[in-house]
Amino acid sequence: MVKILQLHSDFIEFRPVEKEIPSAEKCEKKIQRLEDLVVLFTCVEEGDTLQTGREAMDGVKEYLEKVKAHRILIYPYAHLSNKLASPSDALKILKEMKSYAESLGIEVHRAPFGWCKEFTLSIKGHPLAEQFRSITPGEKDKGEIVSEALKAEEKVKSYWYIMEPDGRLISVEEYDFSGHENLKKFADYEISKMRAAQRTPPHVDLMRRLELVDYEPASDPGNFRWYPKGRLIKSLIEQFVTEKVIAYGGMEVETPIMYDFEHPSLSNYLHRFPARQYILKSDDKNFFLRFSACFGQFLMLHDAQISYRQLPLRIYELTRYSFRREKSGELSGLRRLRSFTMPDVHAICADMKQAKEEFMKRFRLSIETLKGFGLDRNDYELAIRFTKSFYEENKDLIISLVKEFGKPALVEMWDERFFYFVLKWEFNFVDNLDKASALSTDQIDIENAKRYGIFYIDENGEKKVPLILHCSPSGAIERDLYAMLEKAYRDQKEGRPPMLPLWLSPTQVRIVPVADRFYAEAEKIAEEIAKCGVRVDWDDRPLTMQRKIREAEMEWIPYIVVIGQREVESGVLSVRDRRISGAGRGGEIRKMSLEELVSEIKDLTRGKPFKPLSLPMRLSKRPRFYG
Repeated sequence: MVKILQLHSDFIEFRPVEKEIPSAEKCEKKIQRLEDLVVLFTCVEEGDTLQTGREAMDGVKEYLEKVKAHRILIYPYAHLSNKLASPSDALKILKEMKSYAESLGIEVHRAPFGWCKEFTLSIKGHPLAEQFRSITPGEKDKGEIVSEALKAEEKVKSYWYIMEPDGRLISVEEYDFSGHENLKKFADYEISKMRAAQRTPPHVDLMRRLELVDYEPASDPGNFRWYPKGRLIKSLIEQFVTEKVIAYGGMEVETPIMYDFEHPSLSNYLHRFPARQYILKSDDKNFFLRFSACFGQFLMLHDAQISYRQLPLRIYELTRYSFRREKSGELSGLRRLRSFTMPDVHAICADMKQAKEEFMKRFRLSIETLKGFGLDRNDYELAIRFTKSFYEENKDLIISLVKEFGKPALVEMWDERFFYFVLKWEFNFVDNLDKASALSTDQIDIENAKRYGIFYIDENGEKKVPLILHCSPSGAIERDLYAMLEKAYRDQKEGRPPMLPLWLSPTQVRIVPVADRFYAEAEKIAEEIAKCGVRVDWDDRPLTMQRKIREAEMEWIPYIVVIGQREVESGVLSVRDRRISGAGRGGEIRKMSLEELVSEIKDLTRGKPFKPLSLPMRLSKRPRFYG
């Protein structure tokens, strides 16, 4: 695919220095300067065609109209890929891009191909100034089915406001964001609609270094492999959310991951949901991979006999997996991916009054769920989206949401309804690159009960069409881990020790013997701790004690227990507590008995699920999965 980093710039100066390849174009080694333009750092890959180049320029044309620019520089930049087209093919496509762009009325300049160049660049400061794009060969001709809702989302006219907890609605342009800098970043991100990240987010390095999860190069981009530690964390989060939803009243079910594209209810719904699909063929029929649990749950409810006495009726599934073909240029670690695990709980409600009451319950459920991951209201921002008519009729509900949240929220208002819902809220985490991602969410759906033939029998024995609420109290499980890692990175930058919540730490206690003669005692203590339902391991590798402690710190181990002669004789353990600032990076050194250590961990993890770590207790027996 042609990859382009497009930068709206005040100016660029560049000069060819030396040839990178023998077939480099002829050119003069002089400085060239262009002003007020869009610089296109462009990389042509294997399999790209002239048509791919033309499609890339169609996208550039749309971008130029948004930023009100008319001049571009096509700058060959091989560093965006390791799957480069041959020099001759790449040059043909770059020349075609220039020619085609000129036919669109664009002023085009092109930097010489095959040269090492030095350059100076000044990028403009607005939210649209930087964008990364990938254009797949023949993308327009592949028959990709794009929902009408997705098209509408790209064209919808939005009015943006900030709502204060007291209900005041202030336009974004007039709002004073002092003290709410994170909300300002979120508003800028949402309004710009620029989803691609120009840099690798910090959590990607952390998820690899901690041996949690990584890209799977043999799969489609945006699909991941989970190593033992990461799988443990993911499964614990899944269990925690499921327990929360069942306690709230959700009835857990399981449904298929693929559905018939021609099913009348499904094909209609596809065009009401803003997502791109994975399409596959079986027995000459087209199927799509689900992007949520809606399909299976709605078809199940269609066949159910429901009484008004049973409302609100709550039905739940943890979809492992859901699929959305996000644009490849927008894929970014665990923040934006194509295959994900989504807890999805729907509520069938008799009317708007009941729906509003249920909406508030689920709002509180979502806050409690994120709190379990160590994410409180200071870590995310609230967005509420609705039609103007719904707002005028239901101000009380919307104000109640913001008041419950306890701080200002971003509001997106539409003149008319483009989607199946009239109201939607999300909790959005803003990461270290100032990109936002939705975690928890809920919606009031006024279309799909009728579309799927879902009815309930009222007190008079008559069929009535209910409302449906769509909620994920945590959002995608992968994004929860993304948010935790990004928060840990931020803590580290601000001088606090990066950590995962204790109940999610793969190893909660590490035993470090000071010499090999204490190995037997270290193993004995580790086994005693493990029997108490605490994840523990011990380091029997031929390393110095200092190196073992350092590596435990790098793994974010919450408790490091050093075992030597004094500990063996006294029965009192020397415990480095990572949570408490103190002696160095590893935290404060505390004196504790084994019973006190176990009791403290059990108290701090009470109410959270537990699973043993599926790795050998002895570190020398473990393979390295990354690095």
